[in-house]
Amino acid sequence: MVGAPAAADAVARARGLPTLRVGLHIVLVDGDPVAERAQIPGLLDGNGRLRNDLARYGAEIALRAALRRQIETEITAQFEAFRATGLPLDHVDGHRHFQLHPAVAVAIMRVGRRFDMRALRIPVEPWPIVAAIDPKTQRQAGRFAAPFAAWLRRRVAGAGLTTADAVFGLAWSGAMTKARVAALLERLPAGLVEIYLHPAVTDTFAGAAPGYRYADEFAALCDFDCIAAARRSGYALGGYADALSSAQ
Repeated sequence: MVGAPAAADAVARARGLPTLRVGLHIVLVDGDPVAERAQIPGLLDGNGRLRNDLARYGAEIALRAALRRQIETEITAQFEAFRATGLPLDHVDGHRHFQLHPAVAVAIMRVGRRFDMRALRIPVEPWPIVAAIDPKTQRQAGRFAAPFAAWLRRRVAGAGLTTADAVFGLAWSGAMTKARVAALLERLPAGLVEIYLHPAVTDTFAGAAPGYRYADEFAALCDFDCIAAARRSGYALGGYADALSSAQ
């Protein structure tokens, strides 16, 4: 999130970890813009932040060409800010999965072509695996995302970009506990798999999503059983760049 308050600190830490794969998290909702606000008035709420009225916002993007141009302006500014860090671009994804909006996806792919974008996250989560681990899990997010994800997978393939065969973290967003992560690692499907979390050392900080268990997700990444399960899985660990390198 190149426009977030802690971006500079995150970049400094990433520069000290040369094997860390860093992606660009495109933020078009519920965040601070990177482009000059005068260039993107239709994207902003009354406080000068990126809008969060997702249904109306999404409809307006689809219907208004002027708003789509502003979307592309903000996306370009974020790619430029990432390039200025000097970090290799591993992949691109979107805040609140807003990259699934067809007009936003098209803009990301068009702009990303100029910045050597090679991979885009599409949240296609194999539901039988999730349900087998926790049958009480609700599927609403996955059902809503599925048709948009299917459309985007076709567009990404046609553009020559890489995406994961399976992505985990959608149904349990903010609640990727040690038990769930360890169970996932024992049931990984074949292919390129992404598991994403939102780790932090505390659950209370500026911008924290209500109800998110950030500290539990951090604990999962450090947990001995999870680490052991990852090693037993036989999967090579890394980012999208590593998958692209092995495929060549």
